[in-house]
Amino acid sequence: MNAITGQKRLLHGGDYNPEQWLKHPEILEKDIEYFKKAHINTVSMGIFSWGVLEPEEGKYEFQWLEDRINQLYENGISTILATPSAARPKWMADKYPEVLQIDETRHRKLFGGRHNFCHSSPVYREKTRAIDLMLSKKFGKHPGVIMWHISNEFGGECHCPLCQDKFRQWLENKYKTIDALNDAWCTTFWSHQYQSFSQIESPSPRGERQLHGLNLDWKRFVTEQTRDFLLFERQAIRDGGSDKPVTANFMYDYQGLDYHRLCDGLDLVSWDNYPTWHKREEYETAIDSGMQHDIMRTLLKKPFLLMESCPSATNWQGVSKLKKPGMLEAASLQAVAHGSDSVLYFQLRQSQGASEKFHGAVIDHYGGPDTRVLREVTRVGERLSNLSFLTGTETEAKAAVLFDWHSRWAMENAQGPRNDGLYYKETVSKSYRALRRLGLNVDLPDMTQSLDQYSLVVVPMAYLFRGQFEERLKNYVEGGGCLVMTYWSGIVDENDRCFLGGTPHGLMEAAGLRSTEIDGLYDWEENHGRPLEKNSLGMTRTYSCRNLCELVKTDGAEIIMEYTDDFYAGYPVLTSHLYKKGQVYYICADMEQAFYDDLYEKLAALMDLKGPAEVIPEGVEVTVRTDGEKDYAILQNFSRQPAKVKLDQGWTLIENGTLILETENNHRDQQEEAWLNPLETQVFCKIKKEQA
Repeated sequence: MNAITGQKRLLHGGDYNPEQWLKHPEILEKDIEYFKKAHINTVSMGIFSWGVLEPEEGKYEFQWLEDRINQLYENGISTILATPSAARPKWMADKYPEVLQIDETRHRKLFGGRHNFCHSSPVYREKTRAIDLMLSKKFGKHPGVIMWHISNEFGGECHCPLCQDKFRQWLENKYKTIDALNDAWCTTFWSHQYQSFSQIESPSPRGERQLHGLNLDWKRFVTEQTRDFLLFERQAIRDGGSDKPVTANFMYDYQGLDYHRLCDGLDLVSWDNYPTWHKREEYETAIDSGMQHDIMRTLLKKPFLLMESCPSATNWQGVSKLKKPGMLEAASLQAVAHGSDSVLYFQLRQSQGASEKFHGAVIDHYGGPDTRVLREVTRVGERLSNLSFLTGTETEAKAAVLFDWHSRWAMENAQGPRNDGLYYKETVSKSYRALRRLGLNVDLPDMTQSLDQYSLVVVPMAYLFRGQFEERLKNYVEGGGCLVMTYWSGIVDENDRCFLGGTPHGLMEAAGLRSTEIDGLYDWEENHGRPLEKNSLGMTRTYSCRNLCELVKTDGAEIIMEYTDDFYAGYPVLTSHLYKKGQVYYICADMEQAFYDDLYEKLAALMDLKGPAEVIPEGVEVTVRTDGEKDYAILQNFSRQPAKVKLDQGWTLIENGTLILETENNHRDQQEEAWLNPLETQVFCKIKKEQA
């Protein structure tokens, strides 16, 4: 059972907009029939419904919504009820134009689009609170409503006078004095000192954009304003009498907001996933999608919800490609494997007009039951029904790869050493991919989260250190942890001011080296790293590197590999240093994927870090969820060829939701062989040793 939603089932369903079909009651009746056929047990409603819920100021019309919630509940279908704040009605924009955003050029936007509202606007907050209170009072205790969906895909920013004042107040609360701000932002450069907080403006192409401290703090402020609005809506729901859990749907690799700050106002993280399947090898897309699932799971370190996915083709990607047969099931079960307690779609019934009329849906414009998509959705529903035992199970990870919003913001705004691509996400992905290839669960924490539970911590391109992160890393290593760091780490403080006295800041002693220079390579350039003879890791291959090559001076660290080319041939490219009870490995260049694969294979062997299988074929994902008594290994083949995986002893295949523990031909002391066709998913169970 999911401890938050109270459900004993994996949620299956998605965005439903019955308000678009109120003139067609026969269609609404058919929807129920099709939902039940497809094993749909949950819908999310009200997300963009403000104009129907409150067609005129102060005139609320909830009957249509109540009728649908009741009818769905009577048919075993739960509702995730949304607050409608993501898109304000026309009457509000006309009467109160101040609710509309002002962009960075200081021009007010016209009515239209989504998220075109100001978080600071008293009017918008007043109207939002009023409708949220009404919804909470009306539906907050309804047994068919299982949770609240706050707004939709938070994003965007406003530069209006109200937000400028809020920004100045936020800065004054943070820095206390204008002298402290000037020092933190290094405003003496170009004579940009401020004499008072009232002089400060948000970044603009018409004004200041070269103070990196200003740019960084503005991004932090936008996150704080968004968080404040989210908490404001949550409080309105609570004041309306509902204590049901709250979520907000996040987005893929979204850089506009620090999700770690937003998620502390949520009971459950949810997110919207729209991979571009079939654009390249399916496994390449699967690795990227899996990493995003794990980022979302790590935010609260508990099961999340896949709030939106597409049952067919989107309408907004560069090429809106259909999912080939079997792809929907594989993608849906991948979310479950990585910790989701749901597979929810946008949309359940295809809109007849406007922006998303050609976005894929469970029920299309034809409206019949005999479509390929509805058959595939039904198949997913059947699989989820048989996997209900996974609901609420946790993910235990012994390896972590740091993924930090603030460091990324600062690094990509820093103007050097490459302005045409630092490839931060790609660098994170290389370590993540190599560890996942070993069948290991992987967390992706930021600098605010604890690292103590991990045997291996990877810190790629941690350009900015905040919250005494260097001390925490040092303590982690001193206590016996294994730390892998890369180039371009520990360069600046939390205000994007360069550290003096050498880098990586605070960790030179632990790493046994000091960074001296970093070389940005042109796109057509590459260098190479070759192993030294008899190195401690037994590295034997030569690997290529591109984009960035850091030069370091060792002070006690062992050189495992060195550069082969250019004036820095012979400089270290991989080092190792024993520090107190732990070990620090330092990677000096943007190495090719094969380097990371080999490095982590050797480290995992040294540390006895193991997944469910010793050898995992290319293209196969192995992920483990646990209920504390049993481990469940989910095997998925994202390659285009059949694959065989030999699991360690004790794993037993689960067929149609039934666990076959021991039979004459299946003893727990034998290894289990899994044969997987392309896009096939199999689930295995193993009783934990302490429970055996």
